[in-house]
Amino acid sequence: MLKPREAVRTLKEYHPPLGDRNGLRSDFNENTSGCSPRVLRKLRELDGDSLARYPVREPGERAVAAAFGVSPEELLLTNGTDEAIHLICETYLEPGDEALVVVPTFAMYEIYAAATGARVVSIPAGQDFTFPTADVLAAITSRTRFIAVANPNNPTGAFASLPDLIGIAKAAPDAAVLIDEAYFEFSGETIAPQWRELPDLFVSRTFSKAYGMAGLRIGVLMGNTDQMRVLRRASSPYNLNSVALACLPEALGDKGFISNYVDQALDGRHQLESELEAWGVRFWPSRANFVLMYLGEHCKEFISAMRAHGILVRDRSSDPGCKDCIRITVGIREHNQRLVTSLREVFSEIGLRQKVAR
Repeated sequence: MLKPREAVRTLKEYHPPLGDRNGLRSDFNENTSGCSPRVLRKLRELDGDSLARYPVREPGERAVAAAFGVSPEELLLTNGTDEAIHLICETYLEPGDEALVVVPTFAMYEIYAAATGARVVSIPAGQDFTFPTADVLAAITSRTRFIAVANPNNPTGAFASLPDLIGIAKAAPDAAVLIDEAYFEFSGETIAPQWRELPDLFVSRTFSKAYGMAGLRIGVLMGNTDQMRVLRRASSPYNLNSVALACLPEALGDKGFISNYVDQALDGRHQLESELEAWGVRFWPSRANFVLMYLGEHCKEFISAMRAHGILVRDRSSDPGCKDCIRITVGIREHNQRLVTSLREVFSEIGLRQKVAR
């Protein structure tokens, strides 16, 4: 029987809990209202001829480059952020290299790095999930070839200071340093285009969150032009489908839709954090479109009760340092109010009347 490579055979399995998704989707950090109406109109305009042709990626890359204020040569469209991570790992990692990942964080950094045969070094986040800059710097060795940082981080919502990240990139001149800005729209801070001074620095973005197009799988990887030229060699020229590429300019063009959605999500984040504070529930201030909270022994009961109220929330207990923690996504004003109303009812139902200490 054909045997897989040992690095792949021993990978951790990742199974997103995508069972019954009926209800308000406050569990996957998606746009709770969906995509721009302009994107939906474009979808209805597509015909059989447009689907019969191979996709052409370059016009989409020029449009994204103009919107993001970079050159097309500094940018590569990817099949979600996942492919961006995969391309970097496949391009720069060899068996025996080291990859540094601060945990808890997005699982695919470890999975794609480990699949190459590299050794993944997990660095625990600091107290209250702060970014452990000193620990990351101390972990850099002559074998370090990849450092991945989600900023803001998922599932904690924590934000690493940009000067600290620049310092890490300078301290690891032989490593590809990826700053994953999937939640950039909600934080408003970016490290781009620092790759012009630090050629081993990369920045990824996605259209799956604020833009509401997770189902179309559009990501963006940005970096030094010489490095991006190498990465294109490892990328399929047809990695994005024609439907996604046709919708992309419409999504970019509807700036009002994005700014309005982000404003509502930020209001909802403040509303949710204030509600949790009023109940004495432990949570961590977030720079993303979600909040991580701790419910101790009430964790499982809370998740089930919220589902009964038609609201899905995410159990993050399997993440390092997140036992009995729950992540809740915010979105448009109507959904945020429904979320808070159900939260109050569920807290009362499960007998939560005093501070839950961690």
